[in-house]
Amino acid sequence: MNTKLKESDLYLPVKSFLNNLGYEVKGEIKDCDIVAKKDDLLIIIELKLNLNITLLLQAVERFTLADIVYIAIPRQCTLFKKQAKQVKKLIARLGLGLIVVDMQKEQQYVEVINDPKDYSPRKNRRKQQALLKEFSNRQGDTQKGGSTRKQAALTAYRQRCIRVAQYLSKRPSAKGAEIKKAINEPQATSMLNQNYYDWFNKVERGIYAISEKGLIELPSWQEKMDQVTLQK
Repeated sequence: MNTKLKESDLYLPVKSFLNNLGYEVKGEIKDCDIVAKKDDLLIIIELKLNLNITLLLQAVERFTLADIVYIAIPRQCTLFKKQAKQVKKLIARLGLGLIVVDMQKEQQYVEVINDPKDYSPRKNRRKQQALLKEFSNRQGDTQKGGSTRKQAALTAYRQRCIRVAQYLSKRPSAKGAEIKKAINEPQATSMLNQNYYDWFNKVERGIYAISEKGLIELPSWQEKMDQVTLQK
């Protein structure tokens, strides 16, 4: 198998396949490589280059979030090439789906090898609602599924903080209530108080200004936001 292949290389072929089936697809939502939604149907797909016990345990854990869970692997996966029949039987036994991506140089081909059978473990409603909230609130598809978790992601929360920072970057300071009304951000005051990214400085009680760190980092994040807008 080509050692240069990355998990994120599987993302666009799988996303395109699901888009053609009418799903809205986003990558890296609450540590799930791919989350796809169509009407009330929610699907999670984990992207991996190889099959192993860690992957299977991770995929089974995803049943706490969604009824339908797939594993997507390259056709060039060594274990699948050598023991395809046994792999398909194991995946079916676990109630998982299996997607195989044929990673050719000029074209990638996506094939559903196994559709999940009826399997209904108990859902973790709190985690599921958090997943759905992040999926709904995130503007556009901001991160490839399968990309490293170490990279800072353009999450829904960060997108909202960017809007607050954009507002402050154009004036010396402002109150949270003023920002809330101006950009229609109900949690503006909370974001300023928490200051999760160190983008804000407290000038005095209830009044904030953008920090030096915020001024430095804002342009690059604005560019990422603009790219998301163009995707729509």
